[in-house]
Formats: sequence, structure tokens, C-alpha cells
Amino acid sequence: MTMNLSLTDPEITTPAFLVEEAVVQQNCAIMREKARNSGVGFRPHVKTHKTVEIARMQLGPEGGPITVSTLAEAEFFAAHGFDDITYAVPLSPDKLGRAAALASRIQRMNVLIDSFAVLRAMEEFAALHGHVFHVFLKVDCGYHRAGVDPESEEGMRLALALAGSQAVRLEGLLTHAGHSYYARGIQEVLQVGREETSVLTRFRDRLAAQGVTGLLRSTGSTPTTSAPERLSGTDEIRPGNYTFYDAFQSGIGVCRLSQCAVSVLSTVIGSYPQHGHLLVDAGALALSKDAGPDHIDSNCGFGVVCDLSLNRLPLNIKGLSQEHGKIEGAPEAIARFPIGTRMRIIPNHSCLTAALFPHYQVVRNGMAAAQWEPVRGW
Repeated sequence: MTMNLSLTDPEITTPAFLVEEAVVQQNCAIMREKARNSGVGFRPHVKTHKTVEIARMQLGPEGGPITVSTLAEAEFFAAHGFDDITYAVPLSPDKLGRAAALASRIQRMNVLIDSFAVLRAMEEFAALHGHVFHVFLKVDCGYHRAGVDPESEEGMRLALALAGSQAVRLEGLLTHAGHSYYARGIQEVLQVGREETSVLTRFRDRLAAQGVTGLLRSTGSTPTTSAPERLSGTDEIRPGNYTFYDAFQSGIGVCRLSQCAVSVLSTVIGSYPQHGHLLVDAGALALSKDAGPDHIDSNCGFGVVCDLSLNRLPLNIKGLSQEHGKIEGAPEAIARFPIGTRMRIIPNHSCLTAALFPHYQVVRNGMAAAQWEPVRGW
């Protein structure tokens, strides 16, 4: 859908999710070129934006493989011509049939595993249906959300069982350094990135000593791929948030605020200079309640408040209810923004914020010029 509307046009109902197309294009080009110049494979994550338009920006004209976080995403992107997909969430037994059906329609469908229980389910499924699953073993590199302990005998036994199973083809080792988000600056991010790659390299080498060779090392949170000038110690990277970035990434030093490509357009619905606050119509259902980098700045609030040109304002969004956002500031600052004023809030977590909107307003040269429709559901 194309259009050409001012951000103050009442046809744009607030709250609205705004995407600065030129910034997304630049973010995508920088990461794609970094992967190419580093000589590592590039399998970007599409879960942040969930749109065909941005996935194509991520890959460039040559195309390539992608990473997804839901089977709905996998099916959607497969229907739009993406035929090499990694589903980077541990697969549950009830989804085996759906994953196998999709795998039969595209060139490659990789799935994730970190337990003997799912391996047994795959072997039972394969015995009934003859389907061989392409799998990555999920490895814990310190985040402790999922994955096998690479130093444990249990992790080694599962890896060897996968390598020897007739029901699966073990493609490689996959990890996610989600704990990089708790870093206090670039040097800590770089250290987490070194741990992320070294964990997989050590595990791969232990497996090679047992005769299991040719495994791919798949890594790459947005912080650990954005921070270094050159990537090493990995075979492919899977960043996703970098397409949009957000206030959190800026807060830990991974990007500049000007690289944050998305914001929530909101309208002032209450102005109370005597109490030092505004109300806007962007609450938790428009911004999420994800905290910012409060381990660095305890006063960071729920996003960065800006004017319509994305200049930062001396205001702080400190409270969220379902449909209300409470913005605090000095009385004289609050008085500058009467009811009806529109402002933009750069969210703390762009992935989750984007998921709250049925469509995105695409901004070109300061105007809302198009709408993009993301895939939804699981």
C-alpha cells in the first residue's frame, strides 16, 4: 500500500509503528558487508521485522538463507520464495509433522534440538514417515536459556547420538549469546562474543576427535555481531535486531541512536505541568513493558522520547498502563507539549514492539509513504 502522508495527518491513527526505510537499508547493508568482508556465512534472523520487504534488504539482490523464530514465519517466507530456512527455536514433538511438511516444499529446512526426548520423537516420526530432519544441536554459550552444556558428557552423548542417527542429519552447532545484552559497554560485548565463538570451536574440536567432522558453527546475537569490526571464529552469523536496533542497543553502546530505525508515533492526551507529566496514547500495548538498559542507567524508562524529527526531548517515559504512557519532565518542559501534540518514542525492544502492530508505516523523507504487513502467529 502506497501513500504520502505527513506524520501529523489524522489519517495516521496513533499509536503507529514507524519504520525509517533509509536507516533500515543502511543497517542491512553494513551487516551484510561485514559478513562478506569477514568471510563468514550470513543467515540473518527475520523475527524482528517479519516482513518480506526487509528480509530482501537483509540479503541483498543475491538472496540467501534466513533464520526464523516461528513455523508461521517459516511458512510465510517459504511462500514468498525463501527456500533455505533455519527454525532457531528448539523443536517440540507436536511440531514435527508441520516442520517435515514444510521441509518437503523447500530446498533446506534446519531445525533445532537439545534433548534426547526430541531425538527419540524424531526417530519415531522417521520410522513412520521416512523423513530425515536436518538439525543443529543447540549449545549453551553462557546465556543459560536453552542448549546443552558443551563441557558436559551429556552434551557430548547427544551430539554423538545425533551424528549416528538415521533419522537426522547433524548439520552443526548453534548458539545464541543473549547474555551480551547485559554487557556494560563494547568491551564486555566483545568478550561475550569471543566466548560465544570459542565455546562452539572447542565443542566442534572435541567432536572431531570422536570422528564427527564437517559441522557448521552458527552464532550471532546483534550485539556480538555489531561490536567487532571483523567477525572470526564462526562459520555463519544470524543477527536480527540490527535491522531496526532500539534504545536498548544504543544504551549498551552497540549502535548510535541515529541508527535506530523505528519509533512509535503517539499523541499527547493529557498535559499536567503542575504535576510534571504528560499522558500519551502509547501504553504497554504499543511499547511493550521491556525495560531498557537499567543495569547501566536506572532512569532509562520505557523508551527515548523524541519530536517528529527524532530529536531527543528532555522527557522520560516512566510509566505504562495498557493504553496510557506517562511521560515525566520539568514543568516548563511539559508545558511545551499541549494536548494533541504528536511525538515519537524509540522503543527499548524493537522486536517485541513491532509485534504489537498489525502493519508498519514506512517513512521516506519524513512522510509516511507506504505500509508493510508483517506475518503474525506461530
